[in-house]
Amino acid sequence: MSQEFLLVAGQPSPRQEQQVLHAVVREEERTPGDRQRQHGYAAVQQGRGPTLSGYGHKRNITLIPLVFLIYFEVAGGPYGAEKAVLAAGPLFTLLGFLVFPFAWGVPESLITAELATAFPGNGGFVLWAGHAFGPLAGFLLGLWKYLSVVINIAAYTALIADYLGGAVAQPGGARTGTVIGMTLLLSFVNYAGLSIVGWGAVALGMVSLAPFVLMTAMAVPKIRPSRWASQVTKGKKDWRLFFNTLFWNLNYWDCASTMAGEVERPERTFPRALAVAVVLIAGSYLLPLMAAIGATDASPDAWVNGYLADAQASSVAHGSNTGPGPAQ
Repeated sequence: MSQEFLLVAGQPSPRQEQQVLHAVVREEERTPGDRQRQHGYAAVQQGRGPTLSGYGHKRNITLIPLVFLIYFEVAGGPYGAEKAVLAAGPLFTLLGFLVFPFAWGVPESLITAELATAFPGNGGFVLWAGHAFGPLAGFLLGLWKYLSVVINIAAYTALIADYLGGAVAQPGGARTGTVIGMTLLLSFVNYAGLSIVGWGAVALGMVSLAPFVLMTAMAVPKIRPSRWASQVTKGKKDWRLFFNTLFWNLNYWDCASTMAGEVERPERTFPRALAVAVVLIAGSYLLPLMAAIGATDASPDAWVNGYLADAQASSVAHGSNTGPGPAQ
């Protein structure tokens, strides 16, 4: 190879000769498996080959399932947003859920789309950290993220049980049964495979959004825009609770990267899905909050977890403008 270099390029410098020799040595040290993985990775980057999750692995997730998978990883509905009103009042809450999805969600989703396309494997952010800072950083990030997600997910079943308890009278022990039943059901769905999980997320998204769409539609004739700014929390505002509530409801955009190895044509699907998800998530919080605040006269003290279910059942749906009272 060095002789061919001499014939083509003329007399090389000693440094050029050394670089060529090093390149030859590196090429000879590569195994057939290394060459196969490099070829497969290059094909994935161009959207025409197997994913990093396995050579020859078929990608099953398309645009719509990915949108709803992102939706549930980040939000899942306006559940848990009430404490922002309790902490800072209706006006700041509406402004927060208008600005925060774009000020925080858009940059994080752009980073996720870019890196999920560059590293289209199921390791997601673990791959990113490992390539940038080494295997220890990747391991620590994966461990911390796992603990964070486990704690976060555990809160959702309890939160949904609170909403069901506010909307429907439940006998003793029903809350515990609801939590256990939902945990077992969702665990079974996860074992069924990501393709089923994706379309299951679409169906569950429709079901979870339907009550809030109905509530918003029924509230429109009763909305007074002046209520969005007239009800102000008295005394000192709890800004820590306010921003924690915003962040908790609008975080985990990067979790979508752990499915990159299952996404069909990730270089096109990921950016589009994240763009749609940002708008869907912002609307799923903002519109029900605007409806419930604008159609009721309840004070901010009444806005505890489950208030939106109470507002739908006792205020908006039945035509009353007083809203449920504060929790005792």
